[in-house]
Amino acid sequence: MIKNLLTLPMQYQLQTMNVTTANNITLPVSVIGKGKPVLMLHAYGMDAREFLPFILPLAGEYQFYLPHFRGFGEAKSINLTQFDFVRQYADDINAVIEQVCHELSIESLPVAAISMGAQVMWAYFECFGISRVSHYLNIDQSPAIHNQSDWQGGLFGERQQEVFDIFHNVVDMTLPYAKIDSFTHLPFAIKRRVTDVERLFSLLSVNRSRSKAIVQFLTHQNDHKLVFYNHSTWQHKMRCLQAYLELPYDFRAVIEKVTIPVVNLIGGRSRLYNPEWQQKVTHMLPNAIEVVLPKAGHAVPMDEPIGFYKILKGFLED
Repeated sequence: MIKNLLTLPMQYQLQTMNVTTANNITLPVSVIGKGKPVLMLHAYGMDAREFLPFILPLAGEYQFYLPHFRGFGEAKSINLTQFDFVRQYADDINAVIEQVCHELSIESLPVAAISMGAQVMWAYFECFGISRVSHYLNIDQSPAIHNQSDWQGGLFGERQQEVFDIFHNVVDMTLPYAKIDSFTHLPFAIKRRVTDVERLFSLLSVNRSRSKAIVQFLTHQNDHKLVFYNHSTWQHKMRCLQAYLELPYDFRAVIEKVTIPVVNLIGGRSRLYNPEWQQKVTHMLPNAIEVVLPKAGHAVPMDEPIGFYKILKGFLED
């Protein structure tokens, strides 16, 4: 009797689907729910399962596929084989989409993606087109990372050079230690710099006071804890950061070809991507509507969890 009470209905049990990528790597995909399939792509440094609080109420109507990008979450032990990690992730997502569509005998499915995951979707559209995506929720992500003469909507907006200089510094500091497996073996000053920069990035991603307090609590490492801190993803994060700094990621040319329905969800207080420039993206897309959560920063689900849930639910119902 007790066993039955503790057993969750099947739609609330988290499963794992394995997908073989183009270079024969087995990529884990968390799956939960029962109903229409939905693909959701997570952000830089995020675990795909962090979507669970927002999708569990919908698990009786939809089946959610949550791929773990190489180097993060359940895929943290899977290494990149290309410096251009965004396009490698796009290749991996293509394998996921093709397998899901094949197994379910469907032509397409809706996709929701946030931050880095949304950047991957711009790359996916460029490489593989739109035929497998029925409609798309783009969450606070510009198609171009670097500011240019005709585009000032890149990462960190007007502060881009200032923040990129900080990132360049930490990447340069860690490069001599790139082959050291254990974070605990790094010089203390390097460990402190890496964790401080990660905290800066996280704090820039949120707007609400409660979100900032949570970030401060989760990222704080006093000297004693930092000595023994086993940061298993630090090398991968630095590699992704280096690619962001060096590669000219710009997918604006593909926007006019994304003719499927798009919801462009914008954090009205985003400090990563200027909301006014994100609104320009809405107008560049052939078939898009715009939703702005005025008090949300870049990390929309964290700053406005109820608002994000309602928008996600509405997106799936359309």
